[in-house]
Amino acid sequence: MANMNKVILMGNLTRDPELKELPSGNKVCDFGLAVNRTYTSQSGEQRDETTFVELSCFARGGEVIHQYTRKGSPLFVEGRLRYDSWTNDQGEKRNKLNVIVETFQLLPDNQHGADAPSEPKTTPTSDDSKLPDKDPFGDDPF
Repeated sequence: MANMNKVILMGNLTRDPELKELPSGNKVCDFGLAVNRTYTSQSGEQRDETTFVELSCFARGGEVIHQYTRKGSPLFVEGRLRYDSWTNDQGEKRNKLNVIVETFQLLPDNQHGADAPSEPKTTPTSDDSKLPDKDPFGDDPF
């Protein structure tokens, strides 16, 4: 039987991205994304629904997100779900779903002004050889 684990989200960062170095030397950027949905209830009333999602992006892609986004920045991501399970210091079993970012696009940030990109840029996260060495907002296309 075939399986597929694919997540596509577009929303705004809920906090500034946090970049960490793992014991292996790899880097990971953790951040939250708020995804909004507007719908009409059965009574005809317009309602808003916000879903908060935790994400992680590894390697150069995580460095790009950390460098060029901040709380409130819009972001388009594609990735996969990962289920994390652990036991906390009090001995309680904890778990959560996390999205592992595989590709993303930095989106124009009308809210934060001139330092935002003028058009979306796609950045793969799994193959660093495809990433530019220059500023992703420069003249060189990806």
